[in-house]
Amino acid sequence: MPIINRIAEYHEELTEWRRHIHSHPETAFEEHQTAAFVAEKLKSFGIDIHQGLAKTGVVGTLRGSHGAGPTIGLRADMDALEIQETSSHDYVSTHDGKMHACGHDGHTTMLLGAAKYLAETRNFSGVVHFIFQPAEEFAGGGREMVKDGLFNKFPCDTVWGMHNFPGQDVGTFGVCPGPAMAAAQTIDITLKGKGTHAAFPQQGTDVMVAASHLVTALQTVSSRTIDPMEAVVVSITQIHAGETYNIIPEEITLKGTIRSFNYEVQDLAETAIRRLTKGVADAFGINSDFICTPGYPATVNSVEESEFAVKVAAEVVGSDNVLQNLSPKMGAEDFSYMLNEKPGCYIWIGNGPGESGCYLHNPQYDFNDEILPIGASYWSRLVEQHLEKNFLIDV
Repeated sequence: MPIINRIAEYHEELTEWRRHIHSHPETAFEEHQTAAFVAEKLKSFGIDIHQGLAKTGVVGTLRGSHGAGPTIGLRADMDALEIQETSSHDYVSTHDGKMHACGHDGHTTMLLGAAKYLAETRNFSGVVHFIFQPAEEFAGGGREMVKDGLFNKFPCDTVWGMHNFPGQDVGTFGVCPGPAMAAAQTIDITLKGKGTHAAFPQQGTDVMVAASHLVTALQTVSSRTIDPMEAVVVSITQIHAGETYNIIPEEITLKGTIRSFNYEVQDLAETAIRRLTKGVADAFGINSDFICTPGYPATVNSVEESEFAVKVAAEVVGSDNVLQNLSPKMGAEDFSYMLNEKPGCYIWIGNGPGESGCYLHNPQYDFNDEILPIGASYWSRLVEQHLEKNFLIDV
């Protein structure tokens, strides 16, 4: 695979950067040390920087040496997760209860690697903005960067993202034109009954039994309410109730998520869950409360930009190693807020087989340092070819 030779020369340096970031994980809007590390590297490359967008975001700006041209944005996420790392690497997390379990340490490093190379060569026309985003996990850092004026302060004609994917072979990229990642909503359901001694259930109204029926009933939303041709997932992920063995509690709380690619489907699912919640509560003679909170919108790749991403990826790893027209994934991604504003493409880079629990959001996960120069080469070729391509057309 034709990794850029210059980038291959500093593979060891990239690995050091990635492992440094891995050992110092920071969660949403607390990425102060990570942001400082990124800013220091960008400055050392001679790249103009702006700090503080969405609290801890960093944007580096680099102009090519071939005159005027379009402007693009390349985005990497910086935040970690609240997970206790259980691996035994010598660069294991030094922050208790926090770890880079999704590979954002690698994403940041690959973009820094591209920034270093592009700052040395500047073999493009126009402008590239290196967008280092905080708080991708749950807190909507992408949304906050857009709200803080990301594209007003740093105009972009297109915007591009990349994420590693365990279970996808090293040396491959995956592209999904159109919807690529699902929209996400959170659901909070509270059932309120009459508590009683566990030995005398007839004296109360059992919210435990009602909740059990409701969890089962909610599985009919996708199987019996939504068109089978539409993708939707309803998952209950938390149940909270009770404090002791011999008391049936008065209240139980269920929490979960709805995932889909279609806003109409989301509305149908929400309506169905609300109806089932009330129906089960009425059947058991208890009260209910239902709250549905919108989360990240669907991540939708532009078709033209997806085709260009395929072309660039093929030049890095070979056309046989670019997986095209992949099925969308039910995970959610706040790069969607940027794609709602600008055309672009979110691409997946293979992280390897995911052996020994090395999957996303797993305490054994670790980013594969072997792919650092592959990702950095993709970013670099994307800039050189996209900006030069557009420049030549404009002449």
